[in-house]
Amino acid sequence: MSPIDRIKTYADELTALRRDLHAHPELGFEEVRTAGIVADLLETFGCEVHRGVGGTGVVGLLKGRTDNGKRIGLRADMDALPIEEETNLPYRSTYAGKMHACGHDGHTTMLVGAARYLAETRDFDGTAVFVFQPAEEGRGGARAMLKDGLFERFPCDEIYGLHNQPGGGHGMIKLRPGPIMAAADFFDIHIRGKGIHAAQPHRGVDPIIIATGLAQALQSIVSRNADPLKSIVLSITRIEAGSAYNVIPETAHLAGTIRTFDKEIRDLAGTRMRELAAGFAAAYGAEVTVDLQDVFSVLENAPEQAAAATEVATELLGAEKVEANVVPKMGSEDFADMTMAVPGAYVWLGANAGPGLHNAGYNFDDSIIPIGSAFLARMVERRTAA
Repeated sequence: MSPIDRIKTYADELTALRRDLHAHPELGFEEVRTAGIVADLLETFGCEVHRGVGGTGVVGLLKGRTDNGKRIGLRADMDALPIEEETNLPYRSTYAGKMHACGHDGHTTMLVGAARYLAETRDFDGTAVFVFQPAEEGRGGARAMLKDGLFERFPCDEIYGLHNQPGGGHGMIKLRPGPIMAAADFFDIHIRGKGIHAAQPHRGVDPIIIATGLAQALQSIVSRNADPLKSIVLSITRIEAGSAYNVIPETAHLAGTIRTFDKEIRDLAGTRMRELAAGFAAAYGAEVTVDLQDVFSVLENAPEQAAAATEVATELLGAEKVEANVVPKMGSEDFADMTMAVPGAYVWLGANAGPGLHNAGYNFDDSIIPIGSAFLARMVERRTAA
């Protein structure tokens, strides 16, 4: 029986787990319930379980038939997003303002499914290392686990992860060697002017005028400063100012992200942002400060591990279901920090079409759970035998 077919025999149980996690979403570093369920399940499978790694992370170790010294890591993220769910699903979120809108409930379930399969079959040598990571959504969960000694305490020769892709072709696995997802810096720009009655603008310093002008000027970094042959996306995602019709406020706030693949362009963007902010401050007589946070590194697939993932995906699904040189995405993933420490590969797993990731109407496609579980499990079987 193929790994996919075997996992399908308990797919209903995995689906029930995924939907329970969906109904009880937890934000980054708050995944106490989720981590507890995962840890308990791993223990029932016979894994050695370590809780509280990097905060709320869980690591499970499973020995194969023999110990040949090879240790293969598999990683899933567990956190939800601060989004109010807008679906009528029977298992919709029961927590106001929290939702699994990126499918981390599905990723967690797929790794649980892989662990169960490997525990039941034991058709591998060495050690499988199951890494259930907290706080992927911009809160540094991977870095927290690494700081807590993830790979010193639980050494891995290589590590693999995946992410669902709505509308990506059901059951398609897509990857590429080298850069596959962008680095991301989050920025906050705080503007302090001089608040005044709206009827007397000449007596104040209007931070809204500065904010709107600076918001437009920042796009010149992309259009006029960066090499047009190198990718960069600068998005302002939040503008905050004012609370009354007849008051020019004292402050304004801009926030957003810069996404790049190239370190030189990344550094240039930060430098130019600060220069533009200083220029607007001088021109308008205001105070403008820039807080730039390095949140995500560039996610790069190691050539050997990308080739191994391609081989396993082709074996499981057929060549027609594998795209081995996909165009990189400007989205970001903190699995990047793990692959900077240990060689690894990250793949996209296509799902049926529907609302996209980070959308209030998103719903994970449960039919891809056996595929994802089988892919992860097969990576352990193949790579411990390599």
